[in-house]
Amino acid sequence: MTKDGKKIALVTGGTRGIGRGIAEKLADEGYFVIVNFANSETAAKELMAEFKSKGQSGSAYKCDVSQETEVAEMFSRIEQEYGTVDVLVANAGITRDTLVMRMKAEAWHDVIETNLSSLFHLTKAVLRNMMKNRFGRIIAISSIVGLMGNAGQANYAASKAGIIGYIKSIAKEVASRGITANVIAPGFIATDMTALLPDELKEMSIKHIPNGRAGTPEDIANVVSFLANVESNYIQGQVIAVDGGMSLS
Repeated sequence: MTKDGKKIALVTGGTRGIGRGIAEKLADEGYFVIVNFANSETAAKELMAEFKSKGQSGSAYKCDVSQETEVAEMFSRIEQEYGTVDVLVANAGITRDTLVMRMKAEAWHDVIETNLSSLFHLTKAVLRNMMKNRFGRIIAISSIVGLMGNAGQANYAASKAGIIGYIKSIAKEVASRGITANVIAPGFIATDMTALLPDELKEMSIKHIPNGRAGTPEDIANVVSFLANVESNYIQGQVIAVDGGMSLS
């Protein structure tokens, strides 16, 4: 929490797509929003300018969340400059898609380290103060691919399934300290990344969604907003699929 009483939310991978939607939603609700980025410095500056134009507050930190030392340094700076993080939204993730027979070890390790090991580094860095404050919200962004699997995405699916098992374990460890840990599993979400997919593939994906449309970053952000709120304090260790019913098929 900041010195003026604002809750601090840290959103990793918060400069684009789902992460940006989450960051904007939490800023709208009065959080001091810190966005983490690895490469998108221009986008981070644009987002901070957007916050300022709306009278909102936040900051941006460059950090490779797959690296424990960089994560520890980021949290040290945040605590020195602003205060302790109340809400962690672990959203950073990458893909290196290919069939397992063609997958190089580097593609496996890159995805696991960025998508899953980063969650370990982040939660380890944030939990001590959350436990002292007897309040905290840990929200990890997984994927329905972590629930269903997907050909050509074994590394990604493994990382997203790992997030689910990890968060369920964390929930059991910290629930008695006023901390909740939950998972959101998005389905097919319209972002700048999915916009690059062939139209045929996008149309095929939407055919499998009972709601009949792709999701939006706002759809995910709305659920994050609820899980971050004090009123969600009895929701613990859950996986919430925000997918328009796609995982039902």
